[in-house]
Amino acid sequence: MDSPENLIDQVRWDEAGLVPTIVQRNDDGRVLMLAYMNRESLGLTLQSGYTHFWSRSRKSLWKKGETSGHLQAVRDIRLDCDGDTVLVRVDQKGPACHTNAPTCFYRLSDGEGVLTEQPETASLDGVLTQVAAVIAQRREAADPKASYVASLFHKGQDAILKKVAEEAGEVLLAAKDRDPQKLTAEVADLLFHTLVAMAEGGVSTDDVAAELARRFGMSGLAEKAARPDGETP
Repeated sequence: MDSPENLIDQVRWDEAGLVPTIVQRNDDGRVLMLAYMNRESLGLTLQSGYTHFWSRSRKSLWKKGETSGHLQAVRDIRLDCDGDTVLVRVDQKGPACHTNAPTCFYRLSDGEGVLTEQPETASLDGVLTQVAAVIAQRREAADPKASYVASLFHKGQDAILKKVAEEAGEVLLAAKDRDPQKLTAEVADLLFHTLVAMAEGGVSTDDVAAELARRFGMSGLAEKAARPDGETP
């Protein structure tokens, strides 16, 4: 394995000493904004754990959210293969755009290039991650009456698994009835209670995502054959 490299030294700075920087939400993957960093702002970002940029118009450093309070706590920083673009994944506090939109990319082009304002729709993986985080937080509540999630954990594993089985049955009935609206609602219930069961069992959404990624591109028969003896899907 190659030895670790210093990020700042590996960046291919442009003639102005800047590098375009994409900022992405860590929880749901939405692209929030694009700004520019120089060596000093990237150093401040690494040192403080919050994004800092270089303003090309004001010719000065700025910390994202310093006046608005919409700070970006850095989760990780990545450099692309050419070294000329930085990707920062963050926990965003409040809206990312100065217009108070959640992301700066809220204008959508139609097939003829006409722009209209259209908020981004939520992605399933992002929502599941957010719900899992809330479940983990509410699990710690001492009072079982504090929330529905707290009450489930207070009742124990059997109660949690019973709800998963009940919701799975509801999904089957809704699918059998060919009722899209009801099926949507029941699948949402099943996913929610599955997340509770995962939390109880010490499994994260990242664990499941990694397992699905491992299987991606592998035929179902090949994947099944690779499992240990006696293990069934």
